Amino acid sequence: MLSRWRRWCLVGLLAGGLLTGVWWPGVGRSQPSPHIAVGTGGAVASVDQRATQIGLDVLKSGGNAVDAAVATAAALGVTDPFSAGIGGGGFMLIYQPDRDTVITLDGREEAPAAVTPELFRDPDSDTGENLPFFPNRISSGLAVGVPGTPLNWATALERYGTRSLAEILQPSIDLAESGFTVDATFAEQVDRNRDRFAAFTSTRDLYLPGGESPAIGSRFRNPDLAATYRRLATLGVNDFYRGDLARAIAQTVQAPPAVEAPPFKVWPGRLTEADLDRYEVRVRSPVTSTYRSYRLFGMGLPSSGGLTVAQTLKLLEGFDLSAMTEAEALHWLIEAERLAFSDRNAYLGDPEYVDVPLAGLFNDDYLRQRRSELPPRAPEDEANYRAIAGDPLPFQRDPSPSLTTLPPVAQASSPGGLSTTHLTVVDRDGMAVAYTLTLESTGGSGMVVPGYGFILNNELTDFDPEAPHPNVPEPGKRPRSSMAPTIALTPDGGLLAFGSPGGSTIITTVLQIAVNVMDLGMNLEDAIAAPRLSQRNSGVTLVDQGFELTDLGEALSLQGHQLTSTDEIGAATGILVKPDGRAIAVAEPTRRGGGSALALP
Repeated sequence: MLSRWRRWCLVGLLAGGLLTGVWWPGVGRSQPSPHIAVGTGGAVASVDQRATQIGLDVLKSGGNAVDAAVATAAALGVTDPFSAGIGGGGFMLIYQPDRDTVITLDGREEAPAAVTPELFRDPDSDTGENLPFFPNRISSGLAVGVPGTPLNWATALERYGTRSLAEILQPSIDLAESGFTVDATFAEQVDRNRDRFAAFTSTRDLYLPGGESPAIGSRFRNPDLAATYRRLATLGVNDFYRGDLARAIAQTVQAPPAVEAPPFKVWPGRLTEADLDRYEVRVRSPVTSTYRSYRLFGMGLPSSGGLTVAQTLKLLEGFDLSAMTEAEALHWLIEAERLAFSDRNAYLGDPEYVDVPLAGLFNDDYLRQRRSELPPRAPEDEANYRAIAGDPLPFQRDPSPSLTTLPPVAQASSPGGLSTTHLTVVDRDGMAVAYTLTLESTGGSGMVVPGYGFILNNELTDFDPEAPHPNVPEPGKRPRSSMAPTIALTPDGGLLAFGSPGGSTIITTVLQIAVNVMDLGMNLEDAIAAPRLSQRNSGVTLVDQGFELTDLGEALSLQGHQLTSTDEIGAATGILVKPDGRAIAVAEPTRRGGGSALALP
């Protein structure tokens, strides 16, 4: 029996007159959808129409995919400042069609040199407890890592782009100066953070003028951010890492601009100008894997995204999901996610600090053993069940071993923030970019750098605060991430680039989109729009969009799964390039107010 969601999709196909083949957006419709676009001259998909348009304009003027991706990201720093911006970091995947290769840029935030494993320990606690996660940890200088985004942009443009940073930033300078119309998502995010934003003078003055959130439909301007972008355009990113701007960032972290009587204690941080001066973007090899004749490329450590996606899909390779009912297929996806996350939580961390047993984790015999542990029904008392990490050590031969016994770590993982955004770009020559960038929590640390108009991240809350752990805070270390920008080469010679925000649910969102397309035969629009589920070895399985009430949700419940509803899981974008060069760009239709996709004919 078809699930309610699949029946809805079928009705849509029938209404469009497309009973066979691929549902090409725009065909059979009187009005094109703002979240779908088709063209051969390049395409952009992001969470915001204004940012997407700026990226498309760069492609239209002859820029390549990297140029357009940086321009889109810079615009999101203006219109989506609580999820992205120069105060944060991110990971970028770039496909080079002339070389048939993918390279990755690691612009992840980094811990200051003065950080210790006791970073979040409450000095006033007699029992050695950590500071409360909310609001003290997330709204403090302690949580701020060295931002990587500005250098990531500059590195991408210098190595792989065709335009200067000054050219690419100009549209966003104009946007920040002239302003934009406040939508419901922007207003809601300010309102949700009202208490935190009101605790800092610089943030209050920018986002709560007169003590009120910006009204929906009003015009929001950020002249300080326009001036900051202009500084970067004129002076280059050196000003951010070793100039006046660097001094302002360090001062903000060390002496947070708190109001006279903040509603919570604001702790100063340890980031210095020297930390900013030392920061480097890492150019890394991608995580490469295959699944159902697709070649997949993902982000490697310190992101756990590419590795956990690849391991989960490897576990699923032993099952013919396409021959099953959708409920049966999703059951195996849930259980594979549960096992993969148990290994993720136990072993993965910054590779410059942690001896990660990657050879063992991806050994065929180890994967076969783990696959045999997948249960045909959900575990009893799923809400309290946690899968145990496997032992990959016997499955690898390390000529210089440093990890010889299982690490004594808890299975819990850091909460992971939702303040992230993903954009996807392809150009007319087939270059593709999948770029996920973040501030961590929605609104980051809540601290706007006074006079410069951008929010600093609180990315160090992505560390696990209890040692020993592969993801414990250490000087210069990059916290483990869940960001999972993904590029896949399709069996018919096409390309699929996609990704999502959503903290640790990023991984499960990317996995479900992959299974929807590669196993269940959905087109990209349906794969992104479908209700989602997320199992991260944390008890119950999260679902959104009323999934638990559908026929499919009821079928999973009959298999013992405890489905718990949440407001939103991810807000993905993706682009599918067909072998004939047609690009189908897709953004979320409703999550976070709906995204935007545009393409050139």
